[in-house]
Amino acid sequence: QVQLVESGGGLVQAGGSLRLSCAASGRTSIVMGWFRQAPGKEREFVSAIRWSGGFTYYSDSVKGRFTISRDNTKNLVYLQMNSLKPEDTAVYYCAARTTARIGIVTAEDYGYWGQGTQVTVSS
Repeated sequence: QVQLVESGGGLVQAGGSLRLSCAASGRTSIVMGWFRQAPGKEREFVSAIRWSGGFTYYSDSVKGRFTISRDNTKNLVYLQMNSLKPEDTAVYYCAARTTARIGIVTAEDYGYWGQGTQVTVSS
């Protein structure tokens, strides 16, 4: 089992920044990801990072604005979000995968989820 707890969401004006954190405990994860879900929309991939090697992945919509990173010693994953836009408004979820798979960008690739944290970007 993996337990995930997100923090760091909030309300920010367009152009502002927020940093989300995800604290992981339990089994060792292979990949950690961030997804988001806006009202009336499907959950979408935002970013992911491999614990080993630190390889990172981003959706086209956030590439260049968001940065994912990890602190292996503290089992923390961060999502630094800069130049935020109103369309970034969503509930952001941290996800973990403990098995070896090829996929990275679909929700089905992850077996564990946090409770989510709200990010609201005002125009």
